[in-house]
Amino acid sequence: MPEHEQWQELKEMIAASDRIVFFGGAGVSTESDIPDFRGEKGLYKAQNKYGYAPETMISHSFFLSHPQEFYHYYLNEMIYEHAQPNAAHRALARLERQGKLQAVITQNIDGLHQLAGSRNVLELHGSVQRNYCMNCGAKYGLDFMLQHRQGPLPYCLDCGGLVRPDVVLYEEGLDGHVLGEAERYIRQAEILIIGGTSLVVYPAAGLIRYFQGNKLVLINKSATDYDHQADLVIRDSIGATLDWVVPQ
Repeated sequence: MPEHEQWQELKEMIAASDRIVFFGGAGVSTESDIPDFRGEKGLYKAQNKYGYAPETMISHSFFLSHPQEFYHYYLNEMIYEHAQPNAAHRALARLERQGKLQAVITQNIDGLHQLAGSRNVLELHGSVQRNYCMNCGAKYGLDFMLQHRQGPLPYCLDCGGLVRPDVVLYEEGLDGHVLGEAERYIRQAEILIIGGTSLVVYPAAGLIRYFQGNKLVLINKSATDYDHQADLVIRDSIGATLDWVVPQ
C-alpha cells in the first residue's frame, strides 16, 4: 500500500467515473528531465547567458526583431528531443484506453503525451513537433528544425520563407478552437484532475472556472491558489501517484 491515503481515495474516484479530464502543466514533464520555467532548476532561475530575459527571448516581438537570437535560444534551451514519456504520461494513456479519460489538456509543448499513446490531446501552447513556413504554410517536423540548431535560420525548402515553430509565444493569443475544445471538455467532466501546474499562467489557468463536476483533484508538489477549492490535494510525484492509481 502507498504511504498516502489520498492515493487510495483518488483510485476510488477514478474507478467510479468515465468522464475524467486531465489538465497538466510543466510539472508533468519535469520527471522526463525537461525543466519547467519557475521551478528550482527552471529557465527563469537559470543563469542567463544570452543577455535577455527568457520571457523576452520567446516573445513574438523578439522573434520578429531578433530571429537569429530567438532560434539560438529556442533550439538550444527549449528542445529536448531525447526526452521520453514518464510514468504520468503512460498512466494517462492507459486511462484513455480504458475509456475513462476523455481528454488531456496540456500547457506543455514537448509532445510526450502523444508519444506515450494518448490520442485526444489539446495542446494549449502548441508543439515543438510542428513547424510551418510563415509564407506558404509548408509543414516541417522537429528534425528539420534541429538541423539549424547551430544556424543558419530555418528557411522553407519550397519558397524560402522563414519556418517558425507552431508554439504560442509571449504576446500571442491561444488558438481559439483549442481553447474552446478545452473549455467544452472541462464543462462536461465529472472529475477534473489538475497536475504539475502552479495555475498562474493565464488564460490557460482560467479554464478551471468552467468546471461544474463533482470532484476537483490537484496534484502538485507545491501549494496553489486553488488548493482550498479542491476536493483532494496531493503534494507528491505526479508520476508515482498516477502510476499507482491507474491500473495496468
